[in-house]
Amino acid sequence: MEIGIDSFAANKLDNESVDPRLSKNILAELLERMVYADEVGLDIFGIGEHYRKEFLDSAPAIILTAAAARTKRIRLTSAVTVLSAADPVRVFQNFATLDLISQGRAEMVVGRGSFTESFPLFGLNLHDYDELFSEKLELLLKIRQNEIITWSGKFRPPLNNQAIYPRPLQNPFPIWLGVGGTPASFVRAGTLGLPLMVAVIGGETHRFRPLIDLYREAGQQAGFKPEQLKVGLHSLGYVANSSQEAVDDYFPGYAETFTRIGKERGWPPVTRARFDAQTGPTGALVIGSPEEVAQKILRHSEALGGISRFTFQMDNAGLSHEKLMKSIELIGTKVAPLVNK
Repeated sequence: MEIGIDSFAANKLDNESVDPRLSKNILAELLERMVYADEVGLDIFGIGEHYRKEFLDSAPAIILTAAAARTKRIRLTSAVTVLSAADPVRVFQNFATLDLISQGRAEMVVGRGSFTESFPLFGLNLHDYDELFSEKLELLLKIRQNEIITWSGKFRPPLNNQAIYPRPLQNPFPIWLGVGGTPASFVRAGTLGLPLMVAVIGGETHRFRPLIDLYREAGQQAGFKPEQLKVGLHSLGYVANSSQEAVDDYFPGYAETFTRIGKERGWPPVTRARFDAQTGPTGALVIGSPEEVAQKILRHSEALGGISRFTFQMDNAGLSHEKLMKSIELIGTKVAPLVNK
């Protein structure tokens, strides 16, 4: 199983205002963590894409390219590329360039994202949410397959015998589909034969099994082999020397972040009891000692019928750079070997 980290480049706010001097340091520390993840043997590092002041990841390909120049082995991916709000031509060109600079270590996970700020920012209509994504995914996959494109759609000017450059080193370039909990998204990934990255940030992970079964059934009906239908799991997680240390480190920042987002979405404030339920044996949060976390990843894999990738999303306002570096070390030197033993 591939084990890795996803980051949203969490920003630190000074009285709810953005200080570019702090942002500069945060990105420098993020690149340090990406280099360290490579050094301790992790397989993958992903950068998200958001358009909020809490995050510094609105241009993930640039962050990934900076890391590509400083790493040797680790694969570099988006997590996720908000394709609905992007031009598939530019997305492909950016990641093809990343693939060349990294010498064939780039990937992308494309999805619709869990926030909606990109729609007004780029003049898009939220009512076109799914139609935008479907059309742009079709174009992105066609560009991946063909150097010269003739294509027309509803949301972008047509392409007539147009060459798209540069071309990536990897052929085909790896594109995963990132999904939340919509059955149609799982079926779409299976029908297209795309690897599936499932974001589970709450509830109980095993409840996603029927949706993953839908994905595999759709893929097999479309003629894809089981080994082509890979499943990855993205979860909130953190590792410390002991379980108590891990939950005590993680809870304050988790509570602050999800309570703030909850005010926008109508969720109740986070309580320690709800948090503890999520860190239990079947809960979505993968937090604890290396042994506990390795066991939980394996339980989740078994419950979902087998996964080939697991990524920790550790961005948390309460975690220092030093604590995140230590967690990356424990994941690379202890968790991953235990999982793959």
